[in-house]
Amino acid sequence: MAGDKVPGLIIFTDLDGTLLDHGTYRYDAARPALDALRARNIPLVPASSKTAAELVALRGELDITKWPAIVENGAGVLSPEEGDASAFDDTEYRRLRRIVDDLPDELRRHFAGFGDWSTDEIAERTGLPPGQARLSARRQFSEPGIWNGDEKELAAFLNRLSAQGVSARQGGRFLTLSFGADKANRMDEVVARLGAGDATIVMLGDAPNDVRMIERADIGVIVHNPSTEALPRLAGEATSRIRRTRLTGPAGWNEAVLAILSASGMSE
Repeated sequence: MAGDKVPGLIIFTDLDGTLLDHGTYRYDAARPALDALRARNIPLVPASSKTAAELVALRGELDITKWPAIVENGAGVLSPEEGDASAFDDTEYRRLRRIVDDLPDELRRHFAGFGDWSTDEIAERTGLPPGQARLSARRQFSEPGIWNGDEKELAAFLNRLSAQGVSARQGGRFLTLSFGADKANRMDEVVARLGAGDATIVMLGDAPNDVRMIERADIGVIVHNPSTEALPRLAGEATSRIRRTRLTGPAGWNEAVLAILSASGMSE
């Protein structure tokens, strides 16, 4: 990776509902832009809630194995050298689970995470097919779960975890535990890994957990997703630093990336 000459543009992207169609998880409509990025050696860095194990096959399909990927909502980074799902290091995840398991029973019993569930239970709770649920269970950095205690008990639970460096983020469905990083934090790390501090940073996403990355990028793109509530207007939209696509999912992604390449003088 260090030997590759990186052009002055780095593309970060959410996956589901952005590069991947919300219903089919296909990216066919984005092929022209994907081909253009590949031809110009422009880094394409996925930033996803998916685990590294889930991303291995997709990263191969997209032919972007030479670039890093942000995984588990920013809890970790998958490097280009890590391509064998059977060899992924889960040391951090096992340390996280030990911290949770060592909590007093009156707190521990109110939290159930992926490490407590079978593949079938994960599939049922996430809506993933069993094969995908099995890959989602191959965690390295974070633990999504469900809290079933009251607010006072939750505060005590979070305080005990915080004392050991563990933070929690409530998403739409799960309370996710990790050692603190998020997708926006990882952008600078990836740029540094690529040795491209002067590059123009682009971020495309469609959901609330993409907003910090979109706002942090030099160019932010909100990809239209009619299946979710539209994001509120962001400050950068007034200056067109942040823009919205007309088309949905991968078609909108394709339109936006090709327009950015053209405006950057990289369309030829």
